[in-house]
Amino acid sequence: MDLQLTGKTALVTGATAGIGLAIAQTLAREGVAVTLTGRDPAKLQSAVAQITQAVPAAQVSTVVADLGSAEGAATLFAAYPDTDILINNLGYYEAKAFADITDEDWLRMLDVNVMSGVRLSRHYFPRMLERNWGRVIFMSSEVGAFTPPDMVHYGVSKSAQLAVSRGMAELTKGTGVTVNSVLPSATRSDGIVEYLRQTAPRPGMTDAEIEANFFQTYRPSSLIGRMIEADEIAAMVALLASPLGAASNGAAVRVEGGTFRSIL
Repeated sequence: MDLQLTGKTALVTGATAGIGLAIAQTLAREGVAVTLTGRDPAKLQSAVAQITQAVPAAQVSTVVADLGSAEGAATLFAAYPDTDILINNLGYYEAKAFADITDEDWLRMLDVNVMSGVRLSRHYFPRMLERNWGRVIFMSSEVGAFTPPDMVHYGVSKSAQLAVSRGMAELTKGTGVTVNSVLPSATRSDGIVEYLRQTAPRPGMTDAEIEANFFQTYRPSSLIGRMIEADEIAAMVALLASPLGAASNGAAVRVEGGTFRSIL
């Protein structure tokens, strides 16, 4: 299927690995000129190498910036003042007992997971409205719909992204701009695999056994009963970013393997 994205530009934050890298590579394959952001120049160059190896004709550039800060956002704006597609993917998670989550933990989580997307959207979104075309996509999480007791601050940050996304979408009525959020479930990456290893119920378990235990114990409602692959998330994001996805606006799009039992 031709997603009609050739010639568009995209900015993907947190794009050096996992879902962000998969999104950047998928968009590049569709003919989008992609800019990746990250804090580590070496990781950014590694991501570029992976994309160009998979997509030899890819147009890929990078900006080194810490988008968890206003200063980092300013660095990005100076280097990359406009974009057709903004993928707010930057974020992190951590498990921590609620009583142990300090003010600093809360503020850092909100700065990185929420305010990075807010700052970037505040800059790029009005320009999209002026051009009457654009896409803003917030990479939220299944925990945006339910808050896990062992990472309350992370759940709050992902719920906040849903609110920001929907509120922005209300400002697009009658335009060619859309704003959506995507809610993945557990997606295979080095980080999540290591996290699951740390929470394994007994030593000596294989990764396959640990994954099976996770879905049996913590995600028994999952209909696919497995980790989602990053490419599967990226395919949905590419559709939403394309002209073919124009009818989806203000939506919280679930790519969580049927974990939620609600029909809406």
